[in-house]
Amino acid sequence: MDKEAGKKAIVEFLQKKSKSKSKFYLKDFYEVLPNEKVRDVKNLVNEMVKDETLEYWSSGSTTLIGLKGTGKQAGAEDEA
Repeated sequence: MDKEAGKKAIVEFLQKKSKSKSKFYLKDFYEVLPNEKVRDVKNLVNEMVKDETLEYWSSGSTTLIGLKGTGKQAGAEDEA
C-alpha cells in the first residue's frame, strides 16, 4: 500500500463528506480503501491520529474518527 496515497484518499473522503457528517466509524475507512487489508487501514488511520491529521472522539461507548478540529464538538472541547 502506498501510505501517502491512502492518507490522501482518507482526507479527501472526509472533506467531501464534511457538510453532512464530521465523524466516522473505523469500518467506514475500509470502504475508502477497499483493496487494502483491514489491519493495514487500521494502522494507517492510527498513524494519521499520531501525526494529528485525524482525531478520535468517544462518547464512552462508541469511538469515531474525524479530521482534527472539525465538527460541532471541536470548539466546545477546546474550551474545557
